[in-house]
Amino acid sequence: MNWKKILKWGCVAITVAAICAAGAAGYGYYLVKVQKIELEETAYIYITHNDNTATVIQKIRNVASPSSMRGFELLAKHNRFDNRRRSGRFAIKNGDSMHEIYRRIVSNEQTPVKLVVPSTRTLPQLVGAISKQLMLDSLELLEFTNHPIYISRIGYTRETLPTLFIPNTYEVYWDIKPERLMIRFMDERRRFWNDKRLAKAKELGMTPEEVATLASIVDEETNDNSEKPIVAGLYLNRLNKGIPLQADPTVKFALGDPTRRRILNSDLEVESPYNTYKNTGLPPGPIRIATLQGLESVLNHKKHDYLYMCAKEDFSGTHNFARTLGEHNANARRYQQALNKRNITK
Repeated sequence: MNWKKILKWGCVAITVAAICAAGAAGYGYYLVKVQKIELEETAYIYITHNDNTATVIQKIRNVASPSSMRGFELLAKHNRFDNRRRSGRFAIKNGDSMHEIYRRIVSNEQTPVKLVVPSTRTLPQLVGAISKQLMLDSLELLEFTNHPIYISRIGYTRETLPTLFIPNTYEVYWDIKPERLMIRFMDERRRFWNDKRLAKAKELGMTPEEVATLASIVDEETNDNSEKPIVAGLYLNRLNKGIPLQADPTVKFALGDPTRRRILNSDLEVESPYNTYKNTGLPPGPIRIATLQGLESVLNHKKHDYLYMCAKEDFSGTHNFARTLGEHNANARRYQQALNKRNITK
């Protein structure tokens, strides 16, 4: 046996194997760290608890269309991705390598979403609007807004809980938990009710909850933001004189029909603490989640001596204001005639 030939070819084989291994390692390095994503603008993937390596790869493909996902597959295989992945909203950026995308996900480097908290008429409507924007179980969030013990623990009643929410746009993580989101709402409420606004509420002799309650009525009375400070001033005049607010939106709320266009005399007899025709002062809580404009309109109301208001007969959504009952009755007659002309009965 020619040991020299065997040794020679053995060395050749080892060399070839080493070259192949180096080539494979080099190609792997290229796939993982050198190959880049090309995008005109940043894209985002949304990873849930139910995702796995295959579904995450498909989500990256859907938004970035990379030439190869092999680099991500190598990282996932050798680093137990399914045990390390996080839920959330993650950015895929122009120039990203598979290593950068992978590290972003397992390190939980999320990009927040801009959560729009709207002014809705009911808490279930609010929960529905929020849940559509986040990875949230709407029923779980609704449970927080319905649970009497939790509501009491955070300092509210079922009637005053709508005053917690300040409609605005907030940055939050897409996979935020319901309890953490409620804490965020409380933080935002404290931020809104700063010393300046608290001082204005105190000048009115009102709590923040009472300001929000009046603001909710103002919001339901008019969609015209320029008119809201006038409406707020009118209701404050009535409160200060001990005159019932006689606000039609509170009757609609008591009847459970906020879309009603005409209030009948029989409707004014509905037994409810929200019926401001039968009860003086403010109702026990808001009739909707007040808008920022509504809140500011109460705090910065227009001072005047109006005591009465009636929708304009042109159905513009604005109002005729009056200082005396006689003026108001004339305005009301014109509006009633316009309703009759259009055959609007309720």
